[in-house]
Amino acid sequence: MANTASLIHTNANKPNTVTIVAFSIFHIGAIAALFNFSWINLWVSLGIYWLTISWGIGMGYHRLLTHRGYKCPMWFERLVAILGAACLEGGPIFWVATHRVHHQKSDQPGDPHSPRDGAWWAHLIWMCVGDAKHSDTKGLSKYAPDLARDPFMVWLNNWHWLPLATIGVVLWFFGGFSMVLWGVFLRVTLGLHSTWLVNSATHLWGARRFETTDDSKNNWLVAILTFGEGWHNNHHAHPVSARHGLAWYEIDMTYIQLFLLSKLGIVRDLQVASVEGYIPVRKAA
Repeated sequence: MANTASLIHTNANKPNTVTIVAFSIFHIGAIAALFNFSWINLWVSLGIYWLTISWGIGMGYHRLLTHRGYKCPMWFERLVAILGAACLEGGPIFWVATHRVHHQKSDQPGDPHSPRDGAWWAHLIWMCVGDAKHSDTKGLSKYAPDLARDPFMVWLNNWHWLPLATIGVVLWFFGGFSMVLWGVFLRVTLGLHSTWLVNSATHLWGARRFETTDDSKNNWLVAILTFGEGWHNNHHAHPVSARHGLAWYEIDMTYIQLFLLSKLGIVRDLQVASVEGYIPVRKAA
């Protein structure tokens, strides 16, 4: 495990107390939310879930900042980066660096979160050990030099908790503590597990359209939970493609939104892969 995690954090055999405590508090808050149900809390949390997971993680951190699958104005790039930070998944430089290492070393020694090191390691444990590197801009810049040159991204990486805290204050003002439980604690916890399923479940269960050199698979349930990120085998075959769901039945809500935004002139130069245009990679051993 230590060798696997060393590219992102050191001392991988040491518990990361801050992360463990934070995750525990959010899971407790998520359970408490279930005892404070209201329809307005539900709809508010679903709306924020859509904005932060589809726009923030899928459209922002992943398809734009990590893979540059499309182009957009600076204001839009910063907007989706802020929404991504509101998911409690770390700042943009940390997230992008981790994901780029994952693609370079996918299911090989050096992959930060491969199920070959254990399903729970890939899903959760890899973040709960070692020294936190969320704000180590200098150390992470070798994997995300483009973001490390942007003062805004450096600032957001260092203050990645601020968007989530701001959402919490706004929800408290409009809906009280019960809305905070739903819009922050429950919403974040569900979003974390949905994103973590991309690291774990989509490398364990599903269908493989392409013979990539890793274990990536297309998982329809994860795709639903993440607005299209679950078509993971497609993504590993075409990392730069802004479209992950390639067949007509592979619903990719994040790409559909990007397509509509391109028609409005907000984004441009969408990179789109197709099944027919794929050149097969050698079969994995």
